[in-house]
Amino acid sequence: MDLLDQLIGVLEGLTSTVPASAEDRPDSPSVRAQELTMAAASRAGATAGALALPPGPLGMLTIVPDLIAVWHIQRQLVADIAACYGKSAELRREAMVYCMFRHAAAQVVRDLVVRLGTRLLLRQATVHTMEKSLQRIGVAISKRALGRGVARWVPIAGAVGVGAYAFYDTVQVGRTARELFEGEVIVDRDQRLAVD
Repeated sequence: MDLLDQLIGVLEGLTSTVPASAEDRPDSPSVRAQELTMAAASRAGATAGALALPPGPLGMLTIVPDLIAVWHIQRQLVADIAACYGKSAELRREAMVYCMFRHAAAQVVRDLVVRLGTRLLLRQATVHTMEKSLQRIGVAISKRALGRGVARWVPIAGAVGVGAYAFYDTVQVGRTARELFEGEVIVDRDQRLAVD
């Protein structure tokens, strides 16, 4: 099984369910969401940096575990931010994919959430559409992962770079989740999004 197939399998598993959150709705959801984002970004950066420490071929073996660990952190972050805004019910598979990959694969997820003035319409996707979207996301991420894999050949400095990117990536996920859940989210249950 090659890297792309592994990533697609992981993405399908990660996005098939939405994690529970222990977060209560605070007095200031935006402040709490920012705190959660920075804590998750720090964890993601430290995790990715630690996994990137082994140099050379051993470091290349840590690419997929690195992505999985960071995605788990980001997935929980999205669930916690939704809970902060009292919108856990609106957190569906489509919203999870949108929040986690909007900044990395914007063309792929652009139809999942549509802006209608100040409101956001979360469109349900068919199973086929989600599979195709995850495949496209997998292709985009595998290209970037292989490019970043070169950094793993440079001891210490490569790990710092990988950790910094995971931090940045997680901040972007948190920003997208805040933007989505701060406003009014309408779940479109009438029409399923389908693309070929």
